[in-house]
Amino acid sequence: MPEELIAIKGINDGLLISLSTTEKWQSVTDELAKRIDDKRAFYSGAAIVVELGARPVPKYELSSLKALLERRGLSLSLVRSDSDTTRQSARALNLSTSENGRPAEPARRHAETNPVNPEETGTRGVIFRRTLRSGRTIHSEGHVVVFGDVNPGAKVIAAGDVVVWGKLRGTVHAGALGDESAVVCALDMNPNQLRIASYIVTSPPGKRRKILPEVASIRDNQIVVEARD
Repeated sequence: MPEELIAIKGINDGLLISLSTTEKWQSVTDELAKRIDDKRAFYSGAAIVVELGARPVPKYELSSLKALLERRGLSLSLVRSDSDTTRQSARALNLSTSENGRPAEPARRHAETNPVNPEETGTRGVIFRRTLRSGRTIHSEGHVVVFGDVNPGAKVIAAGDVVVWGKLRGTVHAGALGDESAVVCALDMNPNQLRIASYIVTSPPGKRRKILPEVASIRDNQIVVEARD
């Protein structure tokens, strides 16, 4: 079976992109650009960790990958590699690096990175065990569970369901790849913006009500929010 060119999964509040170690670099980056362009809204604003394995990537190739991502509004936050050549290229571009089994080496600019936590990764979704603060974004091609609040200015974008075990005040988009069966659940739901698939609602300013756990879903071509006692 041929090696998969690209594998993408959610981690913490970003995305892990694993690239083929054997296929031609141009073929791999062309496929990556196509994958992002096909679902640009889903990937928008994500922090990216790129996993390159033992593949030696010279500086000019890694620079072209960084530029490819930045043109699409994505930031390359960490390069994971077992190759000395690739890690040297990353350091030359002021990118943080890590080798399998070793801590990440910070970039000279001390750029913030998000280490992979096994409890926050997986093919089915992401568990985020703290409050998501303003300016932060979680992306997942599965479900997202937040044990904490989602503050105003924070975003959660998931292909599946979103569950917030706390206050939902930011922006949430469940079913981001078009799944109209996705739901959003929160202990205290008052989001700045709530989307499920292509449907969207916003909370009226100053709206206050009795705080109860609520579930948002699509019914009769609109988003309906219901309390759960």
